[in-house]
Amino acid sequence: MSRKSIVIIGAGIAGLAAGTYAQMNGYDSVIFEMHDKPGGLCTSWKRKGFTIDGCIHHLAGSGPNSEIHQIWRELGAADTQDFIFYDEIVQVEADGLALTVYSDIDRLEQHMKEIAPEDSETIEEYIAAARAFTSIDLLAFPLLSTWEIARKSLPVLPVMGKYGKLTLEKFAEKLRNPFLRKTFPTVQYDFSNIPMVVHLNFLAGSHNRTLGWPSGGSLAFARTIERRYLSLGGRIEYNSTVTKILVDRDKAAGVLLADRREHRADIVISAADGRSTIFDMLSGAYSDDRIEAYYKNPPDYSEMTLQVSYGVARDMGGEPHSLTYFLKNPVRLMDRQVDRLNVEIFNFDPTLAPPRKTVVKVMLGSKYSYWRELAKDRHRYEDEKARIAGTVIALLEERFPGISSQVEMTDVATSLTTERYTGNWQGLQPWMPSGVGLTAMTRGFTRTLPGLRNFHMAGHWAEALVGISTAAISGRKAVQRICKEDGKRFTAVAD
Repeated sequence: MSRKSIVIIGAGIAGLAAGTYAQMNGYDSVIFEMHDKPGGLCTSWKRKGFTIDGCIHHLAGSGPNSEIHQIWRELGAADTQDFIFYDEIVQVEADGLALTVYSDIDRLEQHMKEIAPEDSETIEEYIAAARAFTSIDLLAFPLLSTWEIARKSLPVLPVMGKYGKLTLEKFAEKLRNPFLRKTFPTVQYDFSNIPMVVHLNFLAGSHNRTLGWPSGGSLAFARTIERRYLSLGGRIEYNSTVTKILVDRDKAAGVLLADRREHRADIVISAADGRSTIFDMLSGAYSDDRIEAYYKNPPDYSEMTLQVSYGVARDMGGEPHSLTYFLKNPVRLMDRQVDRLNVEIFNFDPTLAPPRKTVVKVMLGSKYSYWRELAKDRHRYEDEKARIAGTVIALLEERFPGISSQVEMTDVATSLTTERYTGNWQGLQPWMPSGVGLTAMTRGFTRTLPGLRNFHMAGHWAEALVGISTAAISGRKAVQRICKEDGKRFTAVAD
């Protein structure tokens, strides 16, 4: 009997994972990727000898204590990849003081009490909640059934109930110390409205050494999975953009490429952008009111959509790897006031810069419409990027005197940059649909489409959840569904 064939759209982490598991389970697969390299959003790029990382901050499953670690083993990443673990999540500076969010929970408790003894009771409450989360990992929940999620959640239900509706900003209102009240809302990627349970899970994961950094960065990590996929006999065709999913009597039957080539297959998996898949490649023929309502109202403003990076001739080994500091004087950047900078200092990975040099990156939120309007005139667009880069380096000079004269490389990436290189509509990552909540972890959002057979989706848009581990798990689940439909026992081990 001939092996069934699978076409996969996109060589991001979800597509690579789907292809790897497809090969393990006896399918013939090929991945079509619009770019010339793997990874999708999980990417890095080089400029003047410096590596600029565009994705990973904390990789779930970096340590063996996480259930996700087994996924990276199956995909060939864990055994060929060195992982680096941070001693602190972030350092926040304001008014001449510094809050260091240590990965070690006991050390963090002592540090916070030294800063604000008057808040000892609230700090103990916070630390107790973080300790409770060391027994579970929310990021591993997509691997579990609804029953398993319920069972694992039982010990922390009181904590989840207490903090489920609290954001960092709301929790900070309980603090009496003015410095802690000001800085605490910024301790998780400088997102003041992030849910406390998300932060507690990250703190616990950092404490457990399950959240880390793959040496070499995002693209190097994607390359390890690419090698695993190719070693199993998979094929990747780069610089190959899929424009249409071929359908025969409501069955996915292959793809049409931009160069007009057709590639027929028994099954199609799209690990590409959700909107492009549903409304461009399939012309909206397999949708419903729920899907249409979701894509009809995308957020215009998103965090971390403007990335300003510098390669500096400066050894910054003594600085925190992640730093948020409040400015002496707020400035206007794009169309909003900025009173602090969130800075990533890549001093922990020597592979990213020449000796005694460092990559420094500042992440800012921005509106897609702002950059789209500017891009109508290429000169205005480039001038605004240059102006922002000049303003940001001047602000970094406040904290790191002399850094302006040490800049050897400058790079500015906007949401349009992301859209152009990855195909992600408006440079977006998924936003949580209203009314879905944790059910997305087990049911997903658009893993299949109404009325279309032999078709599956994988990745962030299939789940409506973000995260590199989420993408890998989604690719795995897509192949599990295919095996179930074919009456095959799923395996995660190569023959």
